Amino acid sequence: MSRFSGILWSLLFLAVPVLGVATFAVAPSINVWLPPDVSEHGKAIDGLFYFILALTGVVFVATEVALFWFLWKYDAAKAQGPATYIHGSHTLEVVWTIIPAATLLFLAIYQMNTWADVKMRRPAMAPSVEVVGRQFEWRLRYPGRDGTLGTPDDLFLVNDLHVPVDEDFLVQLKSMDVLHSFFLPNLRIKQDAVPGMKIPVWFKATETGQFDIVCAELCGWGHYKMKGRVTVESREDFDRWLESQYAKQEATQPEIDPSATVARTE
Repeated sequence: MSRFSGILWSLLFLAVPVLGVATFAVAPSINVWLPPDVSEHGKAIDGLFYFILALTGVVFVATEVALFWFLWKYDAAKAQGPATYIHGSHTLEVVWTIIPAATLLFLAIYQMNTWADVKMRRPAMAPSVEVVGRQFEWRLRYPGRDGTLGTPDDLFLVNDLHVPVDEDFLVQLKSMDVLHSFFLPNLRIKQDAVPGMKIPVWFKATETGQFDIVCAELCGWGHYKMKGRVTVESREDFDRWLESQYAKQEATQPEIDPSATVARTE
């Protein structure tokens, strides 16, 4: 390898950490970053993300700088003799096994409280809505005026989830066919919808607005269009919306003549 090519390869390896760090530094300013967080637990989740990003980023930069230094210092054009080889080091192997294992153990313990808040400490309340993943849409079922899911006055919608702000909201998640993933990026929620299971998902939205619902699991040819909308609004606006949807649904349902029902049963 010529001296010029050695310098070129050295600078190429040095450019990797420089450009990598620059990308992460510039991305937030051009809105190529995490979507705005509008959930109560999002701060803790984002904190874990940034902590792991910084930890792995330091290792990444140190590794690339070491590669640059070795390429620069041990250029073949300047070699005084043949290369010598070391056939393994038991001590070194133990060290580089223990350090990653200890790091992973620390991360597992460090995130336990956040995991419990998001996945284990379910609020003591009835489901606010049932969400059913189906190729390729999200079917929603709100309790009717009786406040109970599974009764005749339930409200049925598709891809249009409404949530009251600053209140606990409990989703009963199901799948009608294949594996889906219920993903609310702004609410920092991602949960697989598994056929045959009812999975509780909960959150508390902290800001009003309209945000995306997407499927984060490849579920078939129409996966790309399995999108919905979540509207976070005040309790008053949420109640008005519910009443308007009840009225629309009732207007499209045929009225049943009680006498005709009795005659049929007799």
